[in-house]
Amino acid sequence: MKTLLVAAALGFVAVGALAQGQFTFGNKNLAATPPIDAKVFNQLGAPLDGTAYWTQAYVKLATDPDSSYAPVGSAVNFRTGNNAGYIVPVVVTTPYGGGVAINVEMRAWEASGGTSYEAAIASGKLVGKSLPVALNVTVAPNAPSDMTGLTSFSLVPEPSTFALGLLGAAALLLRRRS
Repeated sequence: MKTLLVAAALGFVAVGALAQGQFTFGNKNLAATPPIDAKVFNQLGAPLDGTAYWTQAYVKLATDPDSSYAPVGSAVNFRTGNNAGYIVPVVVTTPYGGGVAINVEMRAWEASGGTSYEAAIASGKLVGKSLPVALNVTVAPNAPSDMTGLTSFSLVPEPSTFALGLLGAAALLLRRRS
């Protein structure tokens, strides 16, 4: 009988240790309170469309420095047509336990830059990220937390690419003055 009780207790501890927090990664949920409607745009103001762009959730503990953001879940493409600028919501599992306060950023990039945000930066492609969203992750059977407070954002050229463009323009202006 003692063996059975010890085995059951260890089983509950093991299951509790594996309980990882979740949230819903999505930028449109009009049923949420408050509603989420955070379309993502390219540098010209057009909504991101289809497989030409990727997005992924990046998370960190609320108390950690901003340099500790790490990708979670898989990168997903944007929807098309009237739903361009939005993604199909997916439940993302984090390495943190239920009830833990985290910050989430939605990061997006041009797919031609690679399959990660960091690869797109290294390739000089358009990238962008949302302002951080604070939430507490939940554990099943509770419904995953929504990204309430998420706001729209746009992709911009990677800063070094922009700086090189400015240097080139300045060089042309100086040459023209000579």
